[in-house]
Parts: sequence; structure tokens; C-alpha cells
Amino acid sequence: MPTAFAPSNIALIKYWGKRDSKLNLPNTDSLSISLGNKGTSTTIEFSEALDHYEVNGTAITPDMAFTKRLKAFLDLHRPTGVFYNVSTVNNIPTAAGLASSASGFAALSLALNELHQWNLNLTQLSVLARLGSGSACRSLWHGFVKWQQGKRPDGLDSHGVPLNTDWPELRVGLLILSTSEKALSSREAMQRTIETSKRYQTWPNQVHDDLVQLEWALATQEFELLGQIAERNALAMHATMEDSLPPTVYSTHETLAARQLVWQCRKEGIPVYFTQDAGPNLKLLFLAEDQAKILAYFPKLEVIIPTQH
Repeated sequence: MPTAFAPSNIALIKYWGKRDSKLNLPNTDSLSISLGNKGTSTTIEFSEALDHYEVNGTAITPDMAFTKRLKAFLDLHRPTGVFYNVSTVNNIPTAAGLASSASGFAALSLALNELHQWNLNLTQLSVLARLGSGSACRSLWHGFVKWQQGKRPDGLDSHGVPLNTDWPELRVGLLILSTSEKALSSREAMQRTIETSKRYQTWPNQVHDDLVQLEWALATQEFELLGQIAERNALAMHATMEDSLPPTVYSTHETLAARQLVWQCRKEGIPVYFTQDAGPNLKLLFLAEDQAKILAYFPKLEVIIPTQH
């Protein structure tokens, strides 16, 4: 009965838009940082009859959207006549824009690999996990991971690539403004953006330019450049989806107030930046030396050391 853990990851250069929605093949590269020990633990075993799924100790019913995604993923690899008991525990809010599905499908892929003794390496498992959730391909490793979009129609060259970058002073702060499940899933919002947002035409070029600068920031450990590019990329993604019809808006009044407070900190000489995924919550980026000052402004901030896991 194998149990596997995979960290959640936060994209500093976002993945938004697919060239193949069935295989979760992206239109661009992306780059993320993992959240250390924040993520998903999944236990899987064979069942005598029918599948049984639990999330955080509660059984999920067949009519739920996540149940259908989970079953569809297992069906891709299921030998004839095989059923599973799957128990998943997230130590981050589920479906609130904190990449719980990414860590979930990555952990499940690791557990399946052990259960069936496939002996797949992490790159192969990254391709596998991507079929459940695109961002899951970045959750097979800790630290910084680049998801290369790939060119092949079968997607075998579209997977995560861990970067050899160690930045022990870097901190990620989780600013949880809502733990509610978002009304519109990332998948639906992504498709609506591609189909209706005029701004989406410029998104691939934006990602390319941002990625070049962010990789330079990582290579030279220029924190302010990293923060500027990550924040700009997140704001561009949200502007693109807000330009869709109807507009997709994940930010709340609390999100906007928190953004303003981050900008106020910078005016006062405190180097802190934010990134925001498809949800209302912010993730703050800062260095260890400024942690005490930032906690004075954001006392409920949960500070993550990405290098600790």
C-alpha cells in the first residue's frame, strides 16, 4: 500500500492556454517554485470491487467533478478488472488557487508507479502526471522547475525539467484570503480566455520575454528582478482572462487590498512582490532578511522555505 508525497508548486511564469486540451499540452513554457512540505500525500491500494476515493478523510461521490477527473486519469492506466482505493490528504486548501490538483496528480503518479512497479523515472512520471493536471508535471521535483512546452503531438517532450538553482534565502508567503472552492475551474477559465480574449494574442510573446528575464534573475540571484517579472507576469495573466467574455475575475476586494499593501511596502523600501494564480489568494516573494518586516504588515502570512522539505 504505497504512499507518496508531492509538493504544490507556484508558477512564477504562468501556464495559461493549451495547444491540446486532451493531453494538457501548453502553448508556452512555464517556470515554478515548489512549496517545500506543502502539498499532497496519496495512498493507493488495490480494491476487490469498484473504486473508492477519499479526500482529506471524506469519501467523494461519483457525481463530483474531481471524482470524474480522478477516474478518467486512472482509466488511462488501469489493467482490466483492477479497482483502487485512493486516499488523498492535502495540507493546503483544495481548489482555491493553490495548485492542489497539481500536487495531487503528481503524488498519485508516484504512488501508481510504486503500486504497479512500473519503474518509471521522474521525467516519464512528469509526462504521466501532466495528463491529470498540466501543472502536475512540475510537482515531481522540489525547487525551481521549468515545464518545457514541447513540440511533439504525442506530448512525450512536454514535461518538467528541474533547474540546478539553490536559493536558500528565498521565501514564499501564503496569503490565504479565501479557502472556498473557486466558482470557475482553471480549465474552463483557460478555454474561455483562449476563445474570447483579444489580449491572449500577445500572451505567448509576454511569456517568452518574461521567462528569459526570470531565468537570468535565477542565474544571477537578482531578487528584485525576479520579483518584478513574476508579479508582472501574474498581472498580465489576470488582465488577459479579465478581457474574456464574460470576464473571468478571481480577485476579490481582499485580493486588491492585499496587492495595494504589497505596493505600499515597496514604497517604504521593503522588497516584497506577489504572484497570483487562478484564485483570490496571493503568494508573496521576499528574502529571509526582510521576513520580520513583512510579517508586521501581514501577520497571518504563512511563510514557506522552499528549500526545506
